Amino acid sequence: MDRSRYPAASGPRNKSGDDVERELPPAKTLGCWYCLRPLKWSLRVRTWCLALVLSLLIASTCDAAELKVATWNLNWLTARETGLPADVKIRVADDFERLRAYALELDADVIAIQEVDNAETARRVFPKETWSIHMSRDRVRQRVGIVVRRGLPYDVNPDLTAIAMDPLARLRSGVDITLKLKTGSLRVLAVHLKQGCQNLSFGRAPSNTCLTLMTQFDIVAQWAAARREDGVPFLILGDFNRGMDKKRDPFVAKIRAAAPFTRATAGFSSPCWGAHETFIDHILAGGEAMTWLRPGTLKVLTYRETDPAWKERISDHCPVSVRLAVPD
Repeated sequence: MDRSRYPAASGPRNKSGDDVERELPPAKTLGCWYCLRPLKWSLRVRTWCLALVLSLLIASTCDAAELKVATWNLNWLTARETGLPADVKIRVADDFERLRAYALELDADVIAIQEVDNAETARRVFPKETWSIHMSRDRVRQRVGIVVRRGLPYDVNPDLTAIAMDPLARLRSGVDITLKLKTGSLRVLAVHLKQGCQNLSFGRAPSNTCLTLMTQFDIVAQWAAARREDGVPFLILGDFNRGMDKKRDPFVAKIRAAAPFTRATAGFSSPCWGAHETFIDHILAGGEAMTWLRPGTLKVLTYRETDPAWKERISDHCPVSVRLAVPD
């Protein structure tokens, strides 16, 4: 497999289209604001400040372990050749090889996956030697799952079936696991919510699609509220099918009222397929995990293939990832 054909992850951009990285203010990062004004201090003080800064950086490295988390909608990933919608492109061996190479390039510890037929198909992208795979128990072709790096223990919680609402709706349940970290637990919920209300407002007469999505957001909010009650750090990640940067958006307000959270994609646009569009794939961190998000680590793994026709063979979504500094 020639991995040189595939690119490294590229950073998101702000609304003006410029490449950006978010950084904490230097004083907050280093804990020594006057070290940033060395000309007003003696050589002895400057040397002391430098030693303090280095010790803080070393201490932070020793006291925290890095965890890379990602979400990736794989666009009707299935090995089936029958019983599919007419517009679904049947994957061939080369397509799976490309996806597998991108998964290795992504190199994440925890990956929420969407639109995957079953675990057997997922293993063609995420080899079992490297990752463990847990899929929802839904009886649909577009299932949600979580991929976890081998050696990282976790417990499986019941699927959040309320999001699927009813069998006739053919929506996807959420997948819920608990990562067993050295210093405690991290609850992780992977979701794929209703399509069709990405940019619509929720006014006095919302569409049926928006009503469904609002109901799903309400269920996710209840899950977040339960985690807040438990006092457990948590992540909610996946395809929300909703931009979340609008001010006073009622969908976002639902979750924020249930439990404060930090959204890794806030204020950025996605460079996936060169479009620089609003993110609909999100990573939310709540509870203590809000402080674990590492500034400047939000990445989108863009594909080397640029012809839009490749969207059906690879995916119309790109992997979105961020790094966490987890207390060790």
